[in-house]
Amino acid sequence: MRTYLTIARDGEATLEIKRSRFLCTLRRVEQEADARALVEQMRRTHWDARHHCSAFVLGADGMLQRSSDDGEPAGTAGAPMLEVLRGHGVSDVVAVVTRWFGGILLGAGGLVRAYGDAVSAGLAEVGTLERQLLEEWEVRLDHAEAGRVEGELRARGVEVLEAAYTHDVRLLLGVRDADALRAGVAALTAGRVEAVRVGERWVDVR
Repeated sequence: MRTYLTIARDGEATLEIKRSRFLCTLRRVEQEADARALVEQMRRTHWDARHHCSAFVLGADGMLQRSSDDGEPAGTAGAPMLEVLRGHGVSDVVAVVTRWFGGILLGAGGLVRAYGDAVSAGLAEVGTLERQLLEEWEVRLDHAEAGRVEGELRARGVEVLEAAYTHDVRLLLGVRDADALRAGVAALTAGRVEAVRVGERWVDVR
């Protein structure tokens, strides 16, 4: 698994159905504790709401999945919310739908549609982006040539993750084609500099 989708930004969307108001809050998270913390935050912030139903998917493989109906009839809130997240193929995301009851019962089918539609509206609002697992490579350069080499590498599609300027310049690069990087660095520096692999990192691709 070297790519997956997540939300492009945190955000929210609101629906009103038969006088009940549904607020979907979406947040990007990487840990289950952070997902549960958002649920508790919504409880504190919107203390006057009757339900704070939730669903989250975590991990590059999307294998960690949880949902909660939070007092709604079983299977009418958390499950349809989770199904929408799965249907959009997103991970590292938590959705909390806060409901203020409007006095009119929606029935099981109505609740399933309402909670699913709230998450769909939230996803339409925030959008998605792709994450890629890139190899991290380090290049150390003289100050005199660093700007030129960095510019050329960017033009060739290399992700410059960090640039540290001390007695020399250390570029930390996100790389899809290691052979092309090594050849490019050698050509740009007349063979005086070598790229060194130091790890790997997930990066957002916008």
